[in-house]
Amino acid sequence: MNAWSFAICALAGLSTALGGLIVALQRHPSERFLAAVLGFSAGVMLYISLVELLPEGVDGLEEAGVAGAAMWGPVAFFAGVLLIAVIDRFVPEDINPHEEPSKTGSVRMRKVGVITALAIAIHNFPEGFATFFVALQDVSLALPLAFAIAIHNIPEGIAVAVPLREATGKKWAAAGWAALSGLAEPVGAIIGYIFLKPFLGPASLGITFAVIAGIMVFVSLDKLLPTAIATGRHHAAVYGVVGGMAVMAVSLVLLA
Repeated sequence: MNAWSFAICALAGLSTALGGLIVALQRHPSERFLAAVLGFSAGVMLYISLVELLPEGVDGLEEAGVAGAAMWGPVAFFAGVLLIAVIDRFVPEDINPHEEPSKTGSVRMRKVGVITALAIAIHNFPEGFATFFVALQDVSLALPLAFAIAIHNIPEGIAVAVPLREATGKKWAAAGWAALSGLAEPVGAIIGYIFLKPFLGPASLGITFAVIAGIMVFVSLDKLLPTAIATGRHHAAVYGVVGGMAVMAVSLVLLA
C-alpha cells in the first residue's frame, strides 16, 4: 500500500477533528466565510469529477479495449451517484451530517451525537476509497480532491461535537468523537485496497474513476451546495464554486 496515498486519505478524513476543535474552542466562523469555503470545496469536486475523473475513466475503458467505453463510463458514473444516494437515504433528515442539530434535551443530544457519528462514518467510507484510489494513480490529482473533502468534513465534525458537548458538558471528549468519526475514510481505503488490489487494471480503474466521479458530484450537489446556500450567503457560495473551479483548472494546467 502506497504510504503517501494512505496519508493523504487519512488527513482528509481526520479533518473532522478540526470541526470538533472549533466546537471545543467555541469558535464560530462567519456565515459568509462558511458559504464561500463550502462553495469552493464543491467547485473543486465538481470540476475534478467532470473534467478529469470521468474522462479518465472512459479513457481507461478504451485502453482496456472495452466495447462501448463511451457508454459504460457514464453508466459507472451514475452507478456511483446511486451508491452514495442509497447510503445517504439511510441518514435521517433530523441528523443530516451537514446540519447542526437543534439543542433540546441532553438525552436526545447524546443520542443524536452518537447516531450522527455513525452516519458520518458510513457516509465517509466511499470518500476514503475514492481519495485513496485517485492518489494511487496521480498524487497531484488527489491533493486538491483531498483538500475539498477535508473542507466538507469540518462541518461533519461540528455536527458530531455540538450535540455531544451539549449532552455531556465535556467539550474535549466531544471533539475526540468528532475526530474518530473521520477514521472511516482511511478504513475505507484499506478495505477497498484489500478487496480490489487483485483486480486493478485499465478497465477496473476506468470504472473506479467513473464511479468516484459520480460519488463526488452527488456529495457536492446534495450536501455542500445546499449547506452553503442555507447560510443565507447565496452569492458567497456561488463565488466560492466558481473560485474552486478556477483554481482547479489553473492547477491542472500548471501540473500538465
